Amino acid sequence: MTKDSVLSEHVRELIDDWVTRFPPGHRRSAVISALREVQHENGGYLTIELMDAVADYLELPKIAVYEVASFYSMLETKPVGRHSISVCTNISCMLNGSDRIVDYIEKKLGIKTGESTPDGRFYLKREEECLAACCGAPMMMVDHVYYENLTPEKIDEILDSLK
Repeated sequence: MTKDSVLSEHVRELIDDWVTRFPPGHRRSAVISALREVQHENGGYLTIELMDAVADYLELPKIAVYEVASFYSMLETKPVGRHSISVCTNISCMLNGSDRIVDYIEKKLGIKTGESTPDGRFYLKREEECLAACCGAPMMMVDHVYYENLTPEKIDEILDSLK
C-alpha cells in the first residue's frame, strides 16, 4: 500500500497546507498537525499504518513520528470513545476543585480516567497537566472545545448534549 492510498486526499491537502506554514526544509514542524488530522479522520486514534504513512508523506524517519504520537496527550494510539474529555488537573484547576470534577464525571459515566464508556461514546483521559485556561478553573476540554467554571450542572448539560 502506498502512502497516498493510506492517507485520504483531504488529509493530504491539510498536511500540505500545514507544511507551507513553515520554512522550507522544516516539514517535521507539521507532524503534530498531520497526526491530529489523521487521528480525527480515523475516529479518534492513530494506528502504526497511519503513523508510517504520515512519516512517508512528510519524508521523515518513522521514529520521529512515533515519538510525537507517544509524547503529546492530544494524540491517542489506541481506540477510544468518540468524545474525548480532558479535565485540567494543574494547580489553578486543582485549587478550584478539579478533583471533584473528575470524580463527578467518573460517576456520571461509570468509568475511571483512562477508560471509554462501553457504548464508545466517551473517553475520559487519564490526566491533563494544563489546558491554559487558569482564569476559568476548573475547566475541561471536550473534543478540543473549552468549558470553564465547571459545576456538576454544567457538566450534565455539556455531556448530555453530545451524541
